[in-house]
Amino acid sequence: MNERRPGQWPVTEPVDLDASHERTVDELYVQRAAERALHEMVLDSIRHDLEQQPSPLSVLTAARNWCTRITAAAEEIARAKRSTA
Repeated sequence: MNERRPGQWPVTEPVDLDASHERTVDELYVQRAAERALHEMVLDSIRHDLEQQPSPLSVLTAARNWCTRITAAAEEIARAKRSTA
């Protein structure tokens, strides 16, 4: 039998759609707030690095470098997740 790739149909394992109701609204709020805080800290860090650049050209170069590094990290993580799936 062919192995199913992630996201491919048909799904063979049933999913409990009520599982998300096990957590309280407060727990979900705290989790979302923590995720947002992390997101903001990362963006603030990148913004700080960009503001430290001496010229408009170096700001754009640094931004492109950030994009390249983020994309490389995403590809590496995706590749690792594919190999474990």
